Parts: sequence; C-alpha cells; structure tokens
Amino acid sequence: MTDELSPAERYAAARVRAAEQATALAPFREMYDFALDEFQIEACKALESGKGVLVAAPTGSGKTIVGEFAVHLALTQGRKCFYTTPIKALSNQKYADLVKRYGADKVGLLTGDNSVNSEAPVVVMTTEVLRNMLYAGSQSLLGLGYVVMDEVHYLSDRFRGAVWEEVIIHLPASVTLVSLSATVSNAEEFGDWLDTVRGDTEVIVSEHRPVPLWQHVLAGRRMYDLFEEKNGQEGDRGGRREVNPDLVRLARMENSRPGFGRDKRRGRPVREADRERERRQRSRIWTPGRAEVIDRLDAEGLLPAITFIFSRAGCESAVQQCLYAGLRLNDDAARAQVRSIVEERTAGIPDEDLHVLGYFEWLEGLERGIAAHHAGMLPTFKEVVEELFTRGLVKAVFATETLALGINMPARSVVLEKLVKWNGEQHADITPGEYTQLTGRAGRRGIDVEGHAVVLWQRAMDPAALAGLAGTRTYPLRSSFKPSYNMAVNLVSQFGRHRSRELLETSFAQFQADKAVVGISRQVQRNEEGLEGYRDSMTCHLGDFDEYARLRRELKDREGELARQGVAQRRAAAAVALEKLRPGDVIHVPTGKFAGLALVLDPGLPAGRSNGHRGFEHHDGPRPLVLTAERQVKRLASIDFPIPVEPLDRMRIPRSFNPRSPQSRRDLASALRTKAGHHDVRRHRKERSAAADDTEITRLRAALRAHPCHGCSDREDHARWGERYHRLLRDTRQLERRIEGRTNTIARTFDRICALLTELDYLRSDEVTDHGKRLARLYGELDLLASECLRDGVWEGLAPAELAACASALVYEARSADDALPPKLPAGRAKEALGEMVRIWGRLDALEEDHRINQAEGVGQREPDLGFAWAAYRWSSGHGLDEVLREIDMPAGDFVRWTKQVIDVLGQIAAAAPDGTVARSARRAVDGLLRGVVAYSSVG
Repeated sequence: MTDELSPAERYAAARVRAAEQATALAPFREMYDFALDEFQIEACKALESGKGVLVAAPTGSGKTIVGEFAVHLALTQGRKCFYTTPIKALSNQKYADLVKRYGADKVGLLTGDNSVNSEAPVVVMTTEVLRNMLYAGSQSLLGLGYVVMDEVHYLSDRFRGAVWEEVIIHLPASVTLVSLSATVSNAEEFGDWLDTVRGDTEVIVSEHRPVPLWQHVLAGRRMYDLFEEKNGQEGDRGGRREVNPDLVRLARMENSRPGFGRDKRRGRPVREADRERERRQRSRIWTPGRAEVIDRLDAEGLLPAITFIFSRAGCESAVQQCLYAGLRLNDDAARAQVRSIVEERTAGIPDEDLHVLGYFEWLEGLERGIAAHHAGMLPTFKEVVEELFTRGLVKAVFATETLALGINMPARSVVLEKLVKWNGEQHADITPGEYTQLTGRAGRRGIDVEGHAVVLWQRAMDPAALAGLAGTRTYPLRSSFKPSYNMAVNLVSQFGRHRSRELLETSFAQFQADKAVVGISRQVQRNEEGLEGYRDSMTCHLGDFDEYARLRRELKDREGELARQGVAQRRAAAAVALEKLRPGDVIHVPTGKFAGLALVLDPGLPAGRSNGHRGFEHHDGPRPLVLTAERQVKRLASIDFPIPVEPLDRMRIPRSFNPRSPQSRRDLASALRTKAGHHDVRRHRKERSAAADDTEITRLRAALRAHPCHGCSDREDHARWGERYHRLLRDTRQLERRIEGRTNTIARTFDRICALLTELDYLRSDEVTDHGKRLARLYGELDLLASECLRDGVWEGLAPAELAACASALVYEARSADDALPPKLPAGRAKEALGEMVRIWGRLDALEEDHRINQAEGVGQREPDLGFAWAAYRWSSGHGLDEVLREIDMPAGDFVRWTKQVIDVLGQIAAAAPDGTVARSARRAVDGLLRGVVAYSSVG
C-alpha cells in the first residue's frame, strides 16, 4: 500500500511516525504485550499534552493503563506521582503491580496499616492519607506532578465521599489530576466541574466492553438467554435487543400458578423446604441450589465464577453446601499447590489461633476450589482467596457485593442469587448501577472470548424488569460532600473564614445544587401558569369561593389537629406506663407483629434515666426488650403500644438466662405461658372525640353553612378546583423554598459549624485557637467529641487497655443495634470515662440542635457506640483471640477491622494530646492492640 503513496505523502507519514516515536507514549506502549484501546491512547495523549483527564469506562476495560501512564510520565520528568485508591486492599494490590514494573526503590505505600518507602517518587496510598497530607502541609507534596484517583466514583459514598472532593479542591494547581471512574451517566457534568476547579480537563467516556457480556437466567435445569438478539448481534453490543419470549412465557406460566403458602388440609404454615419440594413436584422450574449451580457452570465450561450473595452467613453457608454435596473442582496437583500457597501465607499465625479462625474448614474448601469472600473474614484469608482465584486454583467464590468494589478478581461468569439486598434500612431492589458493577466482573480480558452474567430464577420474577436492569446504563455520580468540624478548622487555619467559604462553594455538591435550581425555576413558572387556570375554574357567581374554600380548609385542619393531639396524648400515657415497667413484668403487647403475652427483660429507658449505656438509650421513648410467648427476643418500639400497658403478673428471670440460646428462650417462654396464659386481657374502651366539644369547630361549621357559596349547585365542582389550586400553590411555595435552600447550602452549613466552634472557643474569627489546632489533628465522624474529651481530661489517668475501650466508642458502629442487649463494659475508671463521653456527646448534640446542624444530612456527631469497648479492653489487656471472639460473638475479620480502626484513632489521640499520660497510654494501647491476628497484614 505504501507504493501507492506519492513521495510527499510518504514523507508526511514518516514525519508523523517520527513525531509519535518522540513522545513519552511510544516507549510506554512497548511495555505492554497488547495494543492499547482507542480510549486509552486518547487519554494518554491528553495527559501528555498537559491536560487533566477523567476516564469513565466499564469494569475490566483497562482504564488503569491511563493511571500507569501518569506514573510513567512522572518518572520520565523527574517528578512525583501519588496513586490513590479507596480501600487498603486495592492499595496493596496496586503497590505490588507497580513494584513488579518499576522496582521497590521507586515505589512506596502509605495506608493506615503500612508505611513503606514513603518518600519514593511513586507512592500508592488511600485517599484519606492524601487528604491528611494536604491539611498538614506535608513536605512530601513538594515535587508532586500527578495524582491518580482510582475509583473516583466513590465520591458518591455517603460516608467517605467527601474526602475525594476535599482532595480535588485542595490539590495545588500545578498538579495534574487523573480521575478513573466506572461508567457513570453524568460523566460530562462531573468533567465540567473538574474543568472549573482544576483547569483544562479532557472527558473520555468508553462504554465498550472489551469482552462481550451474555446475560442468562438459570431456571431448573435450563439456562435461558435473557435477550433475543436481532440483526445477528451478540453479547451486550449493538442491535435491538428484546426479552427472550421463552422466558416471558415461562414467567407468565409460573406466576399464574396458585401460591403454596399454607397447608390446605390443616391451615398450618408449611416449612420452606416442604414448599420447595412441592413446587419441584408440580413444576419443572425451580431455583437451583448453590452446589447445583456450580456443578452446572462447571459442566458448561463457565468457571471460574463469582456468586454474589448479599449476606456473609449466606456466603459461608454456600461453601458448606458445596462441600456437603461432594463438589471437587481441583485435581490432586492443584490441591497440593493450594496447600503449599496457603501454608506459606499463614505460617506466622499460631496454631491455637488457626482453630479459632476456622482455618481447617477454610483450607478444605480452598483445596476443592471453593471459597467465600466477605468483610467478616480475616484480611489474610481474603488475600489468599484473591490470589488463588487469580491463579485459577479457586474456581467458585461466594462473595458479598464488597468484592465488586475495585479488587481485581475478574471471572468468566458472575451469578446473582437475588435482585434484592439489604441497604442498611430495608430490603430494596438493586439499582441498574449496582447490577452493572456486579456483572462487570464477568469476562477476563485476554483469557475469555465472552463473559456470562447468570441470574437465578426466583418466583414472581419479571424478565422485563431484569432486562431493564441489564440494559440500563444509569449510574449517576451524586456528591455526598458535607463540611465537618475537622475540615472547618483546617480550612480556616490555611485560608481564613472568607476564602474557606469561597472554596467550599466550588465543591461538586454545590455545583450540582446550582445546576438543579435552573430546572426547579422552570417548574415554578409552569406552576404559576397552572394556578391562573385553576383560579378561573373555581370562581362562583354567588360569592367569594376562595374565602369559602379557606373556611373548609380551616375546619379540616382543626379536625386533624385535634386528632393528632388525641394520638399524642395516648402515646404520652403509653410512654409513662412503659417507664414504670421493670424486668420480670408480664405484659400484653396490644398490637404489631409481636402482639400477645410478653416478659420484660430490659425496660429500655430513655437516655438520662439509666446508666448511659448504649443498650438503654432511646430518644423516642422507652423501648423494652421482651421475650414473647413465641420464644422471640425483640426490642419493641412506642408504635407497638398505642395505648397504656400495665403488668399482668411478675416472673423471676433466671440469672442463667441467655437470650442468644434457643433452649433458654424455649424454657422461659414455656414458663411464661404457664404462669400468665390464663389472664383475660380487657379491650381498651374508645374515648369520646375531642372534636365533639370543640368551640372552634362549632364556629367554623356555622360560618360554612352561612356563607353564600354554600348554597351553590356547583359547590363541590368549585371545591375540587379550589383544592387543586391550593395543592399546586403549596407545591409551588415548596419549590421556591427549595430554590432558596439550594443556593449557598454548603457555605451556610460551614457558617453554622464555625458558629458552634466559635462558641466552644475552637475559632476566634479567622484565628484557630489551641483547642482548634488539636481538633485539626483528629479525623473521623466523632472528631469534635474526641477533642472535647481531651479538653475535659476525660481520659487522664486511664490505663492503656481502658483508653483503648474509650477510643473504640469513637469508631465502632454496630451492624444492627435495635435488638442488641446493653453492651458489656470494663468496670472502674473505663466505665466512668465511657459514661462521661456519652454525657459530653449529649451536650454537643443539644448544641448542634441550637445551631441547626442536622445529623440526618450527614453533618454532626452521631451517638458513640460502646459495643466494642469490652473487646478492645480485653484484647489490649493481652487475652487470647479465642476468648475475646467468644465473648463478643463477632467474626474474626470484623474484629480485626474494628481493632485497626481503634489503633488508627489512638494514633491520632497520641498526636493530638499534649505530652502526658494520655499520649503515653495511647501509644502503649496501640502496642497492646497490634499483636496476633491484628498484626497479620501483608503488603502485595
């Protein structure tokens, strides 16, 4: 083809090739044994030209190549590059990759656990570490040329997302930013903001998956394609895709069958296992078991696979089910290799701890090629699973959704058991963004020709809804940025109040809020046009219908107010009755899921009426913990007691009673039924309505009847238009308030925080006091509480183990606190200090309310949780792992994670406290905690 070019064209082509060879990209491309994709080349060229880049591309598409090019550029130019990740495991993984390429002397690592070669030209770190360096004005920032923010879509995370925005806003202007994100539907909006705060930023979006994805539904013995492809298209690319008609037919047939919820002969509930057996007998379609699914995937050549189960216990149970079913996915050679790797990686763990950690059961699963992966596992165990899976020695992993967040563990197939998960408050359908994130693991680049996403058939499944999940690419990036106390003192220290306010107004949160105002303003204009039409339609020839409608509304509002007062009075009476309950009282729960006889185990009195332990603190009134006659231990709420409750009888609660023991619950419930089953519960008599005797209601009714419009034949028609008018008017006023509320929202919150800090003498105008300087060194949700404890000397004189117990309350949050018993606490000074911490929090909580700082909006101090205090105290005191885990009933992985967070906050306390007993105790507490399983952290 070159022969066909003219001499001039050949010369021009040669010059282009020579120019390309002169770039930094040319030698970088030669470092890889595959050709770079177009979006990677485009991003690298933009980066080399001096622009910042935002790269949004699917999981597994290779966007980290762009981050690695920033590393290459920094080393070529003799500058530094910081590579940030959201989680420590991903930092460890990236560190290992870069060391392999550039050598250990050029690459460092900084996480909460590890500090390796921190002054290297390339440092991998968690995003929080970089934020702290920026606020501290670290010398390590000198010579920094590039910052890579991997998984920048974490910016949406409601707990940690603000850190990403803080870094983006505060990085020096001379630093080039490389932002790597999953596919988001508003990448251009995010790019516009980056352009505003960071300067020239190129937005590169790629929706192309390098490995096409096939979507399936596994029902019974048959694997159905989710989509019927048109125009000969395959996988997830192009073409008009319609839901497979066979699947639609199947859903219609299955969902039309009558339910099998009760035994028709006896009217009794049927066990789930019996119902499933009956369903299998009556239908050729069922939800396959976990071992059955893996066996099927193995037969179809679709392993390795990750099965996402939204429950830690479910993941462990799935492994056991596969072992009991006799599944073996590894041959003898692979088994030997697995054992060798596992023994090498766990050599430092003492034998007595191995038994506690379930090592031998875990190893048996690994040798068979089967494993679980979730946050409750020991970090070392998780890392081994990741390594074995990547090597192809583990072929079936059962994981919670945390695996989808960044860790490089691609598979040939991904299985979703259900499309519903617990979001911390309720069971909710997974979103299209979550579905895309989870199924994005399917298909290994350079290994698989195609990836497979398999959803297990569930009764009442809607194939069209599933197709909507699979076919929608809506994953908008929403800012979760909120100012904090620590952020406020650090900003004021560096920039002063006025400049800090301006900086916060440049946040992505404010950028999005200001953009949304434009749409709301348009809606207000449309509403005002509609109000004109409604006003005309409600006009009455007999008189002023607006006045008549106002009387009707006043009457309705008064009736509603009286009804609410009645409910409030009944609730108050019920709360007074609940406060009188004592352990051992037998009561009748009048309504709710647990209605019937119950025995009070703990009255659950509000804060300030007991000893301040978390289990007793309920700000919405007493929440008694009861044992029902049906053997359930539950903490009830005020909603379960719409009327006052009185004890029917009293019973002695055995000292040996253990609410976690089914046998204990069964014995005590049996005694309850025997003791109090004969009581006849009298029905509560309904009281006379307050509206019947209310003079205001009598006056309004008379005024209505006397109004001229009352006699209009079209009165109700006018009233309907009037109701629409006032409903639209109310909506319009709300929209106008939203416009006012969205303007300068971040700055207003900052002003309130500064006002509170000024009242507490942390700030004096633009000056940060000594108290404020201490607060500037404390990071975390309870930064102000920690600072106040140091200020008031709450922790003075505490032994290291006692201080560890107190520090745990600053970081720990129970997964579900509602049904928890009061936590066990160390006695003596530690208990007194914890009680004082709760009292200080109560004082801060009241102050926040005075300053309109709203915890519901993610600003302010949450209540300290004392649930980990005993574990931190015992571990720091030198007790064994077996003993500590048995006492707190917590998985080893959770124990290690929380202990490391306690270590982190103790390090902050040691740095922030003036030299003295607290600083010394904090450092000794860290030494006491950082041992055994907690110290088994590996790099790479």
